[in-house]
Amino acid sequence: MMEEMEIPEAIRENTELPQKSPLLSVIPLLIGITFCLGAIGLGSWGVFSLKKQSLSPTVKPTQPKPTTTKPQPPQPAPEKITKAPSKKIDLLGHLPYSEAPESELSSIGGNLQLRTSAAAKFKQMQAAARAEGINLVAVSAFRNADIQEQLFFGIKEQRGQDATKRAEVSAPPGYSEHHTGYAVDIGDGDAPSTHLEIEFAQTATFAWLEQNALKYSFELSFPPDNDQGVSYEPWHWRFVGDRHSLETFYKVRH
Repeated sequence: MMEEMEIPEAIRENTELPQKSPLLSVIPLLIGITFCLGAIGLGSWGVFSLKKQSLSPTVKPTQPKPTTTKPQPPQPAPEKITKAPSKKIDLLGHLPYSEAPESELSSIGGNLQLRTSAAAKFKQMQAAARAEGINLVAVSAFRNADIQEQLFFGIKEQRGQDATKRAEVSAPPGYSEHHTGYAVDIGDGDAPSTHLEIEFAQTATFAWLEQNALKYSFELSFPPDNDQGVSYEPWHWRFVGDRHSLETFYKVRH
């Protein structure tokens, strides 16, 4: 038999294949996987960004519209409305009045009557005047339209007066304050010749009335230069001591 050839130790060591490290074998695989994952991630981010941009509406800033103010033509000044003065419905300077109901009248002596409220105050006034030595008497009080018709037209014919002249001292029927039951003609019992005459203004009774009549809510209906144009009648007084009487004489008539 042939003897086995002995290989030198140096040659034997060089002919053995080198052993690879397990970690070195895994590194390339990890690098590859990382690269793939990175590529996938970049692709997904790009798709997401594109999709987000397509879904988000583009809002353009709103520019304010330029405002231009057109010059306005000068406006005319508003016209001043002047209210025409109210015109009273009168007849020859006298206002219309309704007759007081018979049920609301009370006696003030003799056959003369006034509305109950006016009658009570007249009696108080008469008593107060008598207490001071003044003989205050009633000459005429409530009159209906029939009596007023005789006084106006009858005397107008007797004296040969026209209607305007007669209206200066007497009201036409339907236009007399005596219809209301609030008006009374007053005289001086000690000077009967002055009854219903301008001379009554010189009597003691008239002087007393000037000082005291308002305390009992009686006032002179037709003082000198009154706005109705009726002649001065110092004997003609009217009661304005309650709401109805005040409205009767002072309520505006158009």
